[in-house]
Amino acid sequence: MKPLLPVEEAIRRVLDGVEPLAIERVPLAEATGRVLAEPLDALRTQPPQDVSAMDGYALRAADAATVPATLRVIGAAPAGHPFAGAVGAGEAVRIFTGAVVPEGADAILLQEDATVIGDGRIEAREAVRMGQHIRRRGLDFSAGERMIEPGIRLGMRQLALAAALDHATVPVRRRPVVAILATGDELVPPGSGDGGSGIVASNSYGLGALVESLGGTVRDLGIVRDDRAALAAAIDAATGADVLVTIGGASVGDHDLVRDALQERGMALDFWRIAMRPGKPLLFGRLGATRVLGLPGNPVSSLVCALLFLRPLVEALLGLPQADPTVGATLGGPVRANDARQDYIRARLSIADDGGRVATPIERQDSAMLSAFHRAGCLIVRPPHAEAEETGARCRVVILP
Repeated sequence: MKPLLPVEEAIRRVLDGVEPLAIERVPLAEATGRVLAEPLDALRTQPPQDVSAMDGYALRAADAATVPATLRVIGAAPAGHPFAGAVGAGEAVRIFTGAVVPEGADAILLQEDATVIGDGRIEAREAVRMGQHIRRRGLDFSAGERMIEPGIRLGMRQLALAAALDHATVPVRRRPVVAILATGDELVPPGSGDGGSGIVASNSYGLGALVESLGGTVRDLGIVRDDRAALAAAIDAATGADVLVTIGGASVGDHDLVRDALQERGMALDFWRIAMRPGKPLLFGRLGATRVLGLPGNPVSSLVCALLFLRPLVEALLGLPQADPTVGATLGGPVRANDARQDYIRARLSIADDGGRVATPIERQDSAMLSAFHRAGCLIVRPPHAEAEETGARCRVVILP
């Protein structure tokens, strides 16, 4: 039998040749979480003119260089309503935050530093300097300036800036379509009330949540029994999807028909079975333009494999940069020596007094136990043939979403 494929090589082959999906334009209100596909340049200058940063009085700094100083108020400049005249010697204009600084004025006297003395006059009690409390034209950005680079998710900060740049729509990557197919005669849908030998098909919901959180669209192909004709029809229903994820049926049992069914429909198998725990019977291939991931049926195995293989695949389709999914931590409990497979140990995650992460292995590592997976906050990554480690040793972990 061929040796099991190392995890890093399997990931490389899953991502090999992946190109970002097509670009589409969407309104800002629909762009939250989408991935920017092209850079955004400023379509205007902000602020477009010198404006006041505070409520107060626009004046010439020389007229309030020594205080107290008396000035005559010749008008007002609310935001959006510029003062039409010019400020001369000994004059001031009542101004508000965001209003255009009148011609002739070169400083702003804060309103709390002035006293209204009647007859349209004020007394400046604090000296001002030239340029004080004035936001200069282009302080934030200038027209034509490159402001947002592509390959990032658009969130609160980016969308606020895009709007300020005067973009009503933004270019984003099309959402990847991920078809999800659960297989097995033993599976029943949630809420069926089956208390017998049936197993609730839970994996599809976890995988669907992951895909949608990454920015993809789920095409749920439902539960298909262990029947070649039914599997063929379900596989055909995935036509046009960017990724087809099958759950179960890819091992070596008499009723594990998925791999053969996929190959009969034209899938070119790239690899099957990798050196990891949980998740050894992982399958990957290509069915036309669709990439196929065959995940194990055990719930934890399925979800761990999805994090390691489906997540980077969806991110690559969106044009996001690939990054190391692991971060450093300290072991909160001992781990034994590892065998030839890379191990992903479910562990609780906590924060130490010094702010560092602590990963404490959960006792039961059964790949069917979703309750333990729920309690876990991370996966401790144990390379093949790693030696036993004691509490306090450094380790690498994958943070669970």
